[in-house]
Amino acid sequence: MDPSNPLAINALESTTVVVSLALLPAVALLVWAIAALRIRSGREPKASWRDTIAEVGAVAGTLPWLLLVLTPREGESAVQLVPLVDLADLAAADPRTIVEQLVGNLVLFAAAGFFVPIRFPIGLGAVALWAAAGCTAVEAAQYLFGTGRVASVDDVLLNTLGAVLAALASRRWWRIRSQRDEAPALADR
Repeated sequence: MDPSNPLAINALESTTVVVSLALLPAVALLVWAIAALRIRSGREPKASWRDTIAEVGAVAGTLPWLLLVLTPREGESAVQLVPLVDLADLAAADPRTIVEQLVGNLVLFAAAGFFVPIRFPIGLGAVALWAAAGCTAVEAAQYLFGTGRVASVDDVLLNTLGAVLAALASRRWWRIRSQRDEAPALADR
């Protein structure tokens, strides 16, 4: 890693991304095995597949990024509690760093934001709240564990925005789930 550019992606971070992508076939096999067990136990196949994909997708799509942001870097840990300061500083950075920081922060909780509302009947406000709480916990951990990273309120804002945008992208499947779940309740009346 270039010590003059502490934001530049390092070899361990690159390896984390490559290994995560390489493990996608294993994740697909895990989805198949869990869904098959649920179907064999008598659950409806469509619900088994949907719930399994959502659960595994939320975990497998979030965990590598969490490990990546908790990976130590050279340098001092710091805290930036003033909103938009880091984003303003980022505007002066080189294009690669801007993309790494913006995309990295937007994807941290994007998979969870996409899949959790499919699996559980929660709304956009709940997604935003749990994402903000989770992101705050991650930023606190970065500082407390001395990772050499900056715990920033801007990261929390971007992480939360990424989860909310991903949740909006999956909203189509929320409606299907809520309509299907409401149908038996209406029939019981």
